[in-house]
Amino acid sequence: MAWLCCVALALALGACSSGTEASTDGSGEKGGSETVAVEVPATTEEPVDDAAAEEDTTAEDVTDIARPSTAGSLQVIGTQLCDEEGNAIQLRGISLHGLAWYGQYVNEEAFQTLAGWGCNVVRLPLYTAEYGGWCTDGDHDELLALLDKGVEAAAACDMYVIVDWHVLQDQDPNVNIDEAIAFFDEASARYAGYGNVIYEICNEPNGSVTWADVKSYAEEVIPHIRANDVDALIIVGTPTWSQDVDAAAADPIEDQQNIMYALHFYAATHKDDLRAKLVAAHEAGLPVIVSEFGICDASGSGAIDEESAQEWIDLLDGYDMSYLMWNLSNKDESSSILLPGCAKTGGFGEDDLSEAGWWIYELLRGEKTDQASEPVAQEETPASVAASGGIEASVELTNSWSQDGATCYQYAVVITNPQGAAVNGWSVQVSFDGEPTLRDSWNGTFEIDGSVMTITSADYNASIGAEGSLTDVGFIVSGARATGTL
Repeated sequence: MAWLCCVALALALGACSSGTEASTDGSGEKGGSETVAVEVPATTEEPVDDAAAEEDTTAEDVTDIARPSTAGSLQVIGTQLCDEEGNAIQLRGISLHGLAWYGQYVNEEAFQTLAGWGCNVVRLPLYTAEYGGWCTDGDHDELLALLDKGVEAAAACDMYVIVDWHVLQDQDPNVNIDEAIAFFDEASARYAGYGNVIYEICNEPNGSVTWADVKSYAEEVIPHIRANDVDALIIVGTPTWSQDVDAAAADPIEDQQNIMYALHFYAATHKDDLRAKLVAAHEAGLPVIVSEFGICDASGSGAIDEESAQEWIDLLDGYDMSYLMWNLSNKDESSSILLPGCAKTGGFGEDDLSEAGWWIYELLRGEKTDQASEPVAQEETPASVAASGGIEASVELTNSWSQDGATCYQYAVVITNPQGAAVNGWSVQVSFDGEPTLRDSWNGTFEIDGSVMTITSADYNASIGAEGSLTDVGFIVSGARATGTL
């Protein structure tokens, strides 16, 4: 899951019961809201029919990918992850969301779909301190059954699998070190014979935690895994939501083999500074794995930045560095690879994928193309109208691309309160030149009735202070364009 503060985490849990982990709560507060009818300038290109036939995304496997049947047990040589013969390999895959909340995706059909895209690794996040977590009120028998099912499904699909002790809200992994030791004692004994299992012992240490704290924890936990699985690959998180790989590079864990260090990024938030930190750690000799990343911002549910994401991928591929994207779920957040309305738990088709899902699907299959290579004409100036009560809103077309036989349109929404007093609750209405299909949305509740979309506030952004504004609301549609005032 992702950089989070405790408040963002609470919102995420309310939604999934994201960080990401961190994520938006899709519920809107409708009582006492202001309604804005927004005019959006039309583009000049004719709309494209959105009724393209769905294709089975499992139809054709990607070849020349390191898998347990060919690469065998993994080992770390210098900074590089290698197969059992010492050849450099790269793991590329997808992390599931919390097992306690999205366990329906732990199944062989789902994993086979991902394998068909080119995934050779999946990640099973076992949250620790959150609702349903291992160290709170989670059912250990049910969670272990999901882990067993995930490990076996990954093995059946010839994939590696990461058992992720998903430290997040507890911040310091030492808070639950006794539970961690007991868990890894049991898990490593259960999975020692599989050969495809990787252990991630602390997802994202955060808060005031130092590398010395994390290192001390790792030195306590690792021997318990080694007692059952002497050569298993182990991933150690780093402070600041697994960003401080420089601290680990300055004082790495000693006298242990097959250890890698986690770096997590969210492309719209983490850019040149964190990329420079990764390069410096790599050049210092630290073996790094990106066990979680997203192409949106660090909340897990903000705007997507494909340009920054591509810079990250170019850097990682240049080093043959492994990476896994967050997350396989239909949670209503921009980091999820499935659309919120997708009820499937496997066999996902192209029409089931969110913007993030399309991005990772094309990347893994080697079919990543510049979706904006034939751009739709765009108005540079956002439309803006005032509503009763003085609330104002603007909607701007920020991107467009061809996808699956349709043209997709991405809009940014800005809601402003120019008044001298706060408002509580808001609503925006947008009209279209046809009946749009909602492909993705963030930071609000979105409903479409014919050619009209109504956007209402979520509980966490309903209040807008005097002379304040919201700038992180947006959506992606296909099949119709926003055109005018209601």
